[in-house]
Amino acid sequence: MYYSTHYKSPVGDILLASDENNLIGLWIGDQKYIGNTMPKDIIGKDDILILQEGIKWLNDYFAGKKPKLSKLPLAPIGGEFKQEVWKILLEIPYGELTTYGNIAKEVAKRMGKDRMSAQAVGGAVGHNPIGIIIPCHRVVGTNGSLTGYAGGIEMKIKLLEHEGVDMNGLFLPKTIKK
Repeated sequence: MYYSTHYKSPVGDILLASDENNLIGLWIGDQKYIGNTMPKDIIGKDDILILQEGIKWLNDYFAGKKPKLSKLPLAPIGGEFKQEVWKILLEIPYGELTTYGNIAKEVAKRMGKDRMSAQAVGGAVGHNPIGIIIPCHRVVGTNGSLTGYAGGIEMKIKLLEHEGVDMNGLFLPKTIKK
């Protein structure tokens, strides 16, 4: 059984979901892929302890307190490759960035492969079911391009600015209009 609650954040409505013991999802508004990453049998229930802990974490995050991820049990639903990518996302420090290429190299190393496609990594990053907490917004293109955020590029920019990321050198791809 899965449970959910809503959270009103400075960046919009957030839906948190749990399996009662772990957070399994965090979606901002009607973000891309929500239908692919959210279980179908979710019941709205505000008094689930892990959901309340998720809300406390978000309160701290939006207050600029840089909350620790170790406080939250996370159980995103996905295969081995996606799980490995999401573990790497959890290692990106608050207010810092990495690239899809860097993650691809690290995934290849951890999975014992010679190389890994940055595009495949991008797909796994984009299907991250626990946005913000698993910080997929901290991933940019190798050249500084602000590509690929399921919550939308404007949301990615808001989150990066909230974290105090130096936005110099980052840009929107020509195909994306702000």
